[in-house]
Amino acid sequence: MIGYKNAIEIEGLTKKFDGFTLSDISFNVPRGSIMGFIGQNGAGKTTTIKAILNIIKADKGSIKILGEDHIKDEIDIKERISAVFDELPFHDDFTAKNLDVILRHIYENWDKNEFASMLDRFALPRNKKIGKFSKGMKMKLQIACALSHKSELLIMDEPTTGLDPVVRNEILDIFREYIQDENHSILMSSHITGDLEKISDSVTFIDKGRLLISGYKDDILESHGIIKCGKEDYKKISSEDIISARLSDFGAEVMISDKVECREKYPGLVMDNATLEEIMLFYVNEEKKEWK
Repeated sequence: MIGYKNAIEIEGLTKKFDGFTLSDISFNVPRGSIMGFIGQNGAGKTTTIKAILNIIKADKGSIKILGEDHIKDEIDIKERISAVFDELPFHDDFTAKNLDVILRHIYENWDKNEFASMLDRFALPRNKKIGKFSKGMKMKLQIACALSHKSELLIMDEPTTGLDPVVRNEILDIFREYIQDENHSILMSSHITGDLEKISDSVTFIDKGRLLISGYKDDILESHGIIKCGKEDYKKISSEDIISARLSDFGAEVMISDKVECREKYPGLVMDNATLEEIMLFYVNEEKKEWK
């Protein structure tokens, strides 16, 4: 019996560095879902993930993973989760065969047959030094390791960065299969919003250490829109309806967060749907309000 509703629960997470503060971050990753963790480089995604994994100590806030305290229950938690980073954490002189031997002594639930199956699926050599692997091969090897000890939660930091589209789609397919088990969950950080738009159930945006927006992806995409209009029509739009506006010599593109209400208030204006990338871009410029 699974005794937790959310795979991850973060409340008031704060971590201060010289020149950067992760400030009061709160969000949940529902069990059985994929959350896309979105933000430009330097937004605080990796800091948040390192705090979740207790690699760095938070200054304030609480974190629960699979219903357990991320510090007090760290040993049990790390048996039940997998972390995948953009850089391979294994020595270049190791081979996949070496990793099989090493990891079976680390993880109680290590499944050598599953690992062998994943190596075959990814066409990864057993005896080649991983320092000679391509970037795509290294990421596939990390994922093969992550999925070979019956983990309930995958936490991934930029797993598809720098990979060609074919390899990225192959990896996204693996994640889709993994999440078919309703007890499996994924937190996946990326600045490649197109990947997250394909597979995520919910998204959380952060920028400069601040939480901008968090919720179900379809709700966010459904509610947000972009009004494209001339300068005179732009002046008619109330500032309270505007997330931010990109201005040009010809007019404006205006991000709004409530399409239904704005259609009633501004019936003559064209309102387009917004992508996650556009939503992120306009929220990042929210403090400026107007930008080019």
